[in-house]
Amino acid sequence: MKYIVVIGDGMSDYPIKELGGRTPLEAAEIPAMDLIAKNGRCGLLKTIPEGFEAGSDVANLAVLGYDPKVYYPGGRGPLEARSLGIKLKDSEIAIRLNLINETDGMIKDYSAGHISDDEARVLIEGLDKELGTTDIKFYPGRGYRHIIVLSGKYSEEIICKPPHDIHDCPVSENLPRAKTVEGEDTAKILDDLIEKSREILQNHPVNKKREGGGKLPANLIWPWGAGRNKEVPSFSEMFNLKGALISGVDLLKGIAATLKMEVVEVPGATAYLDTNYEGKADYALEALKRNDFVCIHIEAPDEAGHEGQLDNKIQAIENIDRRVLARILDGMKGKEFTIGILPDHATPLSVKTHTPDPVPFAIYSTAREGDSVESFNEKSAEKGSYGLRNGTEFMNLLLDKNG
Repeated sequence: MKYIVVIGDGMSDYPIKELGGRTPLEAAEIPAMDLIAKNGRCGLLKTIPEGFEAGSDVANLAVLGYDPKVYYPGGRGPLEARSLGIKLKDSEIAIRLNLINETDGMIKDYSAGHISDDEARVLIEGLDKELGTTDIKFYPGRGYRHIIVLSGKYSEEIICKPPHDIHDCPVSENLPRAKTVEGEDTAKILDDLIEKSREILQNHPVNKKREGGGKLPANLIWPWGAGRNKEVPSFSEMFNLKGALISGVDLLKGIAATLKMEVVEVPGATAYLDTNYEGKADYALEALKRNDFVCIHIEAPDEAGHEGQLDNKIQAIENIDRRVLARILDGMKGKEFTIGILPDHATPLSVKTHTPDPVPFAIYSTAREGDSVESFNEKSAEKGSYGLRNGTEFMNLLLDKNG
């Protein structure tokens, strides 16, 4: 038996007036998802445990069977650092670093207009040259997503709000702050780095060129997601399966590396609407020849949700259905397999950020009977035979253990 999981990041949503009270999943043309729901079993999944922020790090760990209360490293920084090959010492803290756009003192864009890899690398390398020390190191990642590592006396006891949660909010009112007394010095250092980055970035040639071309400049850094490295059992140890993961997002690649899964690189995987959907499907089918389990993560619906773009979100969902799921189902014809489809969390267009609402999920297996659900969406999943489950139960349901 081969196992496949397709995660449409942030697909779930609230009813929308422009759609006649339907959600994007209800409005989208998704015959492959509906086929899985109709021939499989459905339910709702609570991927965000009580006491945790509704982050993709927490949600995806849970979906992969790892209880965040036990295995979460305290922030997404260490997970993304691992995907970039950064080996953290016990004394080091990794923090996710966005390149953002600030306009008139407000956080205008959490991605600086989806700045390119090449542009961002130049900016991050410039920041490291100007602001880096023996204790502070900037590492370029992809697009607007990067890492800063603090060594020595620093503490992760800080509160740093994700920039996608504070769109159009004042920078001055949302700066990093200490969670406890131990975090005060670290919060001050990060505040200072944010202020100094403004001076360096606003007149940088990369940003001048972007402005000349009508693009938003990446004129500020924004740190968040601080944590320390944490060792966890491998995926094969947890489930006795060889596993692989496909994503265009460093966070997911970092999770896979942490779980010692194969990280499958797909050319053209951009973590945006223009990602290589067909490539993800084809590489997944190839990866199944050497693995028992493959997870395909697609970021596009989440980005559309953060941007409040209804048409883009529906298009992203339909792209996943037609260009990924349908392609995989066709490639698995005549074989024994089990496939699951779900969002990791909701990213409603009305709030432009993640929420902890339970998300719909469907599991189809060539070895099991289905239930009476006819389509894949938030409302129909409520009628599914799985009912409401905790996120960490998903893998056992997929593997048909204690279901």
